[in-house]
Amino acid sequence: MTASAEKFTQQTLLDVTPLTPSLFTLRTTRDPGFRFHAGQFARLGVTKADGSTVWRAYSMVSSPHDEFLEFFSIVVPGGEFTSELSRLGVGDTLLVERQAFGFLTLDRFVDGRDLWLLATGTGIAPFLSILQDFEVWEKFERIVLVYSAREARELAYQDLIAGLCSREYLAEYGHKFVYIPIVTREHVPGTLNGRITTLIENAELERAAGIELSSEHSRVMLCGNPQMIDDTRKLLKERNMQLSLSRRPGQVAVENYW
Repeated sequence: MTASAEKFTQQTLLDVTPLTPSLFTLRTTRDPGFRFHAGQFARLGVTKADGSTVWRAYSMVSSPHDEFLEFFSIVVPGGEFTSELSRLGVGDTLLVERQAFGFLTLDRFVDGRDLWLLATGTGIAPFLSILQDFEVWEKFERIVLVYSAREARELAYQDLIAGLCSREYLAEYGHKFVYIPIVTREHVPGTLNGRITTLIENAELERAAGIELSSEHSRVMLCGNPQMIDDTRKLLKERNMQLSLSRRPGQVAVENYW
């Protein structure tokens, strides 16, 4: 085995599910030695017809305790990686680096009462992993999941989200959870309409959650569109909420693959 091959394992695709023409989920086998914290990402590799391999980072949707790995992807028109990935089917091989990466994990926060998880598009993935893990439910009194997409059909994993608190190991924590779906390009009953930043500025997000977004009690995780992350960070900074660093604990944690 070459040195480069020792850095990854070959996993088999167990399921590929298209959600829309541009969104799909995929599930693979999991190497017994692969370990990760909820919220982290893996580097996935696809071997092209010419024998070369392209790599991209994907957050795990699955929990650290699942026997499989699950990912959520968008097809980027003309994108070298996602074009190859979207052509794979059940039984095909996906390469997974042995080490997980990322700092969008609960240990970024040393305190806090309310956890806000703000996601756009496929940025929902790490939050689903976090929500399926037991730790978050014990650590925070309230958990607010905010999930924004352009159209209602792009709001993935609705069954998983709806069923979280009916899981036996989470049943007693249902009162802690608030889910706020947002659709930006159409009006859909039961969802908010508008950009996350707009809904923070006009306080509509806080009204929907029934919780104040404050530096004292709130801890915020952001994942998704880079513009959303930048704009939201600026708004949070105005509320004295700073990025949490190892040398300086704060109120905000970010994941950005771009």
